[in-house]
Amino acid sequence: MMQPKELLKQMMGFNKAAFENSFNTMLMLQEQMERMSRVYVDQASGISAETKNAVNEWSQLYKKGLTDFKAVIDESFKKVGAVL
Repeated sequence: MMQPKELLKQMMGFNKAAFENSFNTMLMLQEQMERMSRVYVDQASGISAETKNAVNEWSQLYKKGLTDFKAVIDESFKKVGAVL
């Protein structure tokens, strides 16, 4: 029979792998949408430079948010791993 601590380690490993896969999928989708929006904004007539800059800034802020979120989750998994 498996020890409870070993079981918890396996569950955390599974959860971490599931998070990594989901995050990477979300990141790929975000990058694709960013490319599509950049092409649209660059080719659309009547969009001001100010609007283009706002779209680019939004994209950069979103990327920073994703990076910060990933860092917090990775740190949390590291802390739980240290306890187990």
